[in-house]
Amino acid sequence: MGSQIVQGLPSTHGDRYQLNTTTIIRHAARTYPEREIVYRAANGEWERYSYADAYDRVGRAAGALRAIGVGPADVVGVLDWNSKRHFELYWAIPGVAAAMLQMNLRLGTEDLGYVVAHSRASVILVDETLIPVAEALAPNVSDDITWVIMTDRPLSAIATTLPDVRHWEDLVAAAQPVTQWPVIDENSTYSACYTTGTTGRPKGVYYSHRGIVLHTMMQVGQLGMNSDDAVMPITPMFHAQTWGLVQSAIYSNAKLVLPGRYSAEDTAMLVDAMIDEQVTVANGAPAIFAPMMDYIKTLAAPPDFSRARLLSGASEPPLSLMRDFDELTGADIIHAYGATETTPMVTINGALKPSLRASFSEDQKWDLKRSQGLPITGIDIRVVDAEDNDVPRDGVSQGEVLLRGPWITERYHDLDDDADKFVDGYWRSGDVGRIDEHGYLKLTDRIKDVVKSGGEWISSIDMENALVAHPKIREVAVIGVTHPKWQERPVALVVTVDGSHLPLDDVTAVLTGKFAKWQLPDTVLFLDELPRTSVGKLDKKRMRTEYGDLYQEDR
Repeated sequence: MGSQIVQGLPSTHGDRYQLNTTTIIRHAARTYPEREIVYRAANGEWERYSYADAYDRVGRAAGALRAIGVGPADVVGVLDWNSKRHFELYWAIPGVAAAMLQMNLRLGTEDLGYVVAHSRASVILVDETLIPVAEALAPNVSDDITWVIMTDRPLSAIATTLPDVRHWEDLVAAAQPVTQWPVIDENSTYSACYTTGTTGRPKGVYYSHRGIVLHTMMQVGQLGMNSDDAVMPITPMFHAQTWGLVQSAIYSNAKLVLPGRYSAEDTAMLVDAMIDEQVTVANGAPAIFAPMMDYIKTLAAPPDFSRARLLSGASEPPLSLMRDFDELTGADIIHAYGATETTPMVTINGALKPSLRASFSEDQKWDLKRSQGLPITGIDIRVVDAEDNDVPRDGVSQGEVLLRGPWITERYHDLDDDADKFVDGYWRSGDVGRIDEHGYLKLTDRIKDVVKSGGEWISSIDMENALVAHPKIREVAVIGVTHPKWQERPVALVVTVDGSHLPLDDVTAVLTGKFAKWQLPDTVLFLDELPRTSVGKLDKKRMRTEYGDLYQEDR
C-alpha cells in the first residue's frame, strides 16, 4: 500500500526546523498585534483584547505552569468552556512541551476519572463554574494531582473541597513570562483527546505538534480563511480542538470570537454575537444550527450572513435547514466529516466542483450538499468490503471507510488491543460509505448500525433523514431488529411534533421513490423521546437491546 519510504537525493531545506504550535501564535502577535479577540466573560458580558495582549498572557501562563513544576511530557488537564483562559492554555501548555488533556465535560465521572488516570495527568486547571465537576472527579483520581482554580475572584472567596488548590490568576501575575519558546520535537504530543464511544473505555488520541500545524494549514487553505474573517468556534474547545478553528483563526490573522459557556437553549446569544461581530466562519451541528434558525425567523429582518461559512458536523444537516440559511441569510452550511481520531477534518463539502456547476440541476446541487464532500489534500481514503478489498468509486458500491494521512492517528495511546482498528497504516472509521465518480464521499451508516436485510444493506442514516422530512416527525432513529426470515428488518422509532401516532402508510409515504418497497420498515414505534448516551448521541445499542425481541413471536 505504498508504506515503504524511498530515500531520494538529500535536500538543502531547513528540514530540522520543527513545526511547533507556538510558531503560529508568535507570528500572529508579531505581524497583527492589533487584531481583536472578543470573548464572553463569566458575567455574560462581552470583552475584548488584542493578539499582543493575548500573547503576553500566553507567555505568563507558560511561566505559571513552569512555576508549579510542569515540564516536557507532563500532562495538564483543562476543565473549561470556550473561554479566554482556555484559548491561552491552547498555546501555553504545549508551548512548554507539555500535553494539554482535553477533558470532555460530556463524559460521566467514572469515564472522566479513567481518562485522567490513563493519561497520568499531574495538574488540572478548573474554571470556577466547573468546581462541582472537579469535586465529583477528585475521589476517582490520584491524590498527587495539583488543582488550580481559574476565576476572576480572589481565592478567599472560593469555597471548595478540592485539596490544596492554587489560584491561576495569582500564579500568572507572579510568573516569570516565557519569551523564548523551546524548540520541541514536532512529533511530541500537543494535546490528548479521548473518544466518547458507546462501548468500552474511552481511547486516547494524542495529537502531535506536526499534525496540528499541518491540519491548520490545510483548513485555512480549504476554507479560504484570511485576515478579513471573524471566526467563532461554537463546538466545545474541550473536544477535538473545536475542529481546529482556534488555530486556523490565529494562523489566518482573523478576529476570534469566543462565546464562553452557553446551552442549546441559549443559541439566540450566538446569533446576536454573529451579527454584532460580523462572524464569517463558525462550526456546529444541526442540533445547534436548527434552534439558531428558529431564532433568526423571529427577527424583524434576517441578518446578512452572505460571507459566512458554517461548518456542520456530527450528523447530516437536513436540506430544509441548509436551504433556510441560504435563502434567509445567505450563509453557506458546509457539511464536513471527521472524528476524534482524525484531528478532525477529513472531507469538506465546499464550493461545487467547476466541472459540475453547469451540468447539475439545482436539485442535484442541493442533493450533493448532503454528502460529506471531497477528501482534503493529504488524506488518503479507501472504501473496502468485508475482505478489505477496495470497492468501485461509482456512487453505488459501499463499504467501510478507511483513512490515512499526516493528521490521522495510527494507534491509540497505551492500548495493546487496538489492532482491529488499524490496517496497513489506515484507521478503520467504522463508517459505511460510498464515493461517487466525481470523488464525493457519502456516509450511509455506521458498521454497527447498518440494517442487514435479506443479504442487502439498508442505510439507517438515509432512512432517518428521509423520515424527518415528514412535517409531523420531530426526530427519528432507525434500527435493525433480528428477524426470523430476513436476518434483520428496519424499525423506525419516531417522536412526533405533537405526540400523536401516525398511520404506517403515512410515515412510509415519504420514503417512496427513495427506497425500494422491500426496504420500507414494517413497524413504526412512537416514543416520547429517543434514548441517548451521556454525550447526547442516539443510543442505538440500547434501542436494539430494548426492541430486539420485537419479531421473536414470529419464530
